[in-house]
Amino acid sequence: MDSDGTQDARGTHARPVPRPAGPADAAAAPPRPTRAPGVPPLPDGSAFLTWLRAPRPEAAPGVWRFGYLPRPEQEPERIPARQLLSGAVIAFLVGWLVWSLLWNGYLGGWWVLPLELFTPDSWRHSDDPVGNAFLWYGYYTLIALAIMIVVGRLGRWGEVWRRYGLPAWHRAAPVHERPPAPEEDPAQWNHLRAAGAADAADRLAAEAGRGLMRDVDHARIARAWQGVRSGRHSLATFTAAVLEDGAAACLHPSGERDLPGRLARHDLVTGQVRLGETADDPRNPYAYRRTGLALGPDLLGTSLLAVGPAGSGKTGSVVWPLAESLCLHALAGRAAVVVVGAAGAGLGPVDAYDVVVRIGNPESVYDLDLYGGTTDPDEAAAVLAEALAGDLADPHPGGDSRRSTTVLAQLLGPYRAVHGRFPSVPELRQLLDGTPGPLGALRKALQDAGQESLLRELDARERQMGHPGDVGSVLADRVALLDRPAFAGFFDTSGQSRPFSLRALDHPVRVRVDLPARGHADASRILARLVLAQFTASVAVREDRSLFACLVLDDATGLITPEAVRGVQRLRSGNAGAVLTLRTLDDVPRPLRGPLLGSVGCRMALSGLTPWDGQDFAEVWGKEWIEARDVTDRQIIAETPAGKAVHMLRRVITGHAPTARAVTVRQVERERWSASELAHGVPPGHAVLSLTNVRGEHAPPLLVDLRG
Repeated sequence: MDSDGTQDARGTHARPVPRPAGPADAAAAPPRPTRAPGVPPLPDGSAFLTWLRAPRPEAAPGVWRFGYLPRPEQEPERIPARQLLSGAVIAFLVGWLVWSLLWNGYLGGWWVLPLELFTPDSWRHSDDPVGNAFLWYGYYTLIALAIMIVVGRLGRWGEVWRRYGLPAWHRAAPVHERPPAPEEDPAQWNHLRAAGAADAADRLAAEAGRGLMRDVDHARIARAWQGVRSGRHSLATFTAAVLEDGAAACLHPSGERDLPGRLARHDLVTGQVRLGETADDPRNPYAYRRTGLALGPDLLGTSLLAVGPAGSGKTGSVVWPLAESLCLHALAGRAAVVVVGAAGAGLGPVDAYDVVVRIGNPESVYDLDLYGGTTDPDEAAAVLAEALAGDLADPHPGGDSRRSTTVLAQLLGPYRAVHGRFPSVPELRQLLDGTPGPLGALRKALQDAGQESLLRELDARERQMGHPGDVGSVLADRVALLDRPAFAGFFDTSGQSRPFSLRALDHPVRVRVDLPARGHADASRILARLVLAQFTASVAVREDRSLFACLVLDDATGLITPEAVRGVQRLRSGNAGAVLTLRTLDDVPRPLRGPLLGSVGCRMALSGLTPWDGQDFAEVWGKEWIEARDVTDRQIIAETPAGKAVHMLRRVITGHAPTARAVTVRQVERERWSASELAHGVPPGHAVLSLTNVRGEHAPPLLVDLRG
């Protein structure tokens, strides 16, 4: 304590007596720090290099390839442990008994006859005790080894050794692989060196070794190099960017190199995201059992449909991991993603996206372009008609919304010719209602401009307004759902807002569209149909189709129309895909359920499915040939008194009559998963998933643990 009663800041120990500094003090001084206090040390690159060098062998569709060890196609016959060990012990006892009988002469001396026949008498009866002992005990050892080999094969000692001996310990112990040779090391960027960019390869290899490179950086630079190989970028530009920025070269326009946080496991070398683990279930093929289940752009390119009730894990276990993976691909310059869901649905933080459109929220920075960024009235009419009245079209596969498209085109064309833009929501509602003032002003402007062809379009629209079957009034009622005070600041066409258009899918953009949460269910479905229609239309006209585009719809209820099914079918040819989720297939019109399940390549049935939903999945998954075994127990009738006595004794001991078992094996055709199994045999947290990739390879329905 100091004289004023305060404690010394260095602690409660007594103060040392000061003394002059000497050479010993100088030698004991601590070394000078290499960095400022509070600055963490630079990361080690070993973790990244281990990840990059991990084996990723080719595998069947859906298998998590990171560190995957291939398994045989057929399950090897595995003997139960109790039977295996008891058989090994019994075989050893039999061998011991045989050797004991031979050694003690109970079986005669015939077993030494080969020695007497094939060796000279001078060897067997020599006076040399060492040579004599070597000859006889060597022969005894040879006989013992022969007995051990025979009983070892009978007792499966080799299987016991492989299952419980050193090989099993070696498999359980971690394997420390040696670093690959420099010419095979992916961290050396040898493909850049071979193309003449050795300086860039040296810079990237050095930053990877110092821990300055991430998986997103590796994927982004690999994508930029693909652009050099395809001729979109020059080698000099690529090399200059790498030499200047290193691992931060060729950044995403947002400047981000990673997401704020990750929920799932990702492997950007293969482009996969791990969703779970396939169950060790007899219904799964043996090659898939206990392997990671992962999806990537090669599978999402055929689109995914997930069906399960609320709380089955569609959003948390499927939608958000896939959206997170696609956002990482966008940061790497590989993909463009649009995620649509209700506000607060758990689709990731705002920082994970470049554009967040919060429809109905006054704080939203971005607006949604009602017409998809097009300047063609006919194209705008087709997209808008699908959004407004697509669910009212004939639900059969051949049905369309052509009448609604015609009505809208008759108004959008003349309006754009006069005003140079498309009408806003209130203006479109007035035109569809047939309000005399706006229609008269539009007619006068067309007459002044001499637009005779557009005047005929407007005349046709006015004639149809008086017919009982006119769809204009229906469209006006649907537009009225968007003409609400909550959406007053949205869908602006005057150029004063920042509308987002899906024409931006030519760039690696990350977009999230938040639909109104409550009170506007019908408007939310219209807007979701609008985004889906704009997505399918924009994907078809993209210039750069090397960029994978994906639309993720957290809830596709009310969105499945004949045109939507046709649009999903066309996505595969445009290097695009869609992820759709439904609570039940009852939300889809009955005539469209089969075409919808047939248009997607990946189908997922989550736990809690209803039997009638399971029936649709069972039909689309079809049947397979299996080997069925019929076991029949037939009672044995004894005819002799001794046999009757033995049977009576056996019944007293076992409690059952003596029977003879007959096994019949035959080939039968059975459903891969029946409706009852899908409804009652899928555990909570699990799903049954079938996969098809863009190359046509497919995986049968697999039982997957989404929590693994």
